[in-house]
Amino acid sequence: MKGLVFNLLETVVTGAHGEDTWDALLDAAQLDGAYTSLGSYPDEQISALVLAASQALKLSPNEVLRWFGREAMAVMVERYPTFFLAHQSTRPFVLSLNSIIHPEVRKIYPGADVPVFDFDDQPDGSLLMGYHSARKLCALAQGFVEGAGRHYGETVRFEHLCCMHNGDPTCQFRLGFTDVAQ
Repeated sequence: MKGLVFNLLETVVTGAHGEDTWDALLDAAQLDGAYTSLGSYPDEQISALVLAASQALKLSPNEVLRWFGREAMAVMVERYPTFFLAHQSTRPFVLSLNSIIHPEVRKIYPGADVPVFDFDDQPDGSLLMGYHSARKLCALAQGFVEGAGRHYGETVRFEHLCCMHNGDPTCQFRLGFTDVAQ
């Protein structure tokens, strides 16, 4: 896992709960917390931090990942505005993940192992999104999409149709997008 993810987690935890909470999570996870954005770190370290946050915040690990994704999106908007300015709403932003955003992430962060998504427009206007990653961080992906929706002033209806955590070969989501004003 690239250090950028750890840096984002630190930013959202300290922003919402303070530096002492971040330090407590590092202690609970038995980690030193020295993460550089370009560095690569074992996936077990993010798992340990999520578990520590789960216990400290009294949330399930998936709830922690969703919260992290939602909150981290605002930080990414600030740090990488060009990824967001090219789109007027959540749907085209999400559709750009494989073709624009993740190739750019790999340029900035060589060796980044990003998930792969597939998309299928549905007759009812929803979007089926497949998630493929050995990390099985589908809850984080959901949080990122929900955070993007918040950025674009939309509510994202998110239905998890199948999940690798349940033994399925991939995760599949049905996404619906609604303007908040509606």
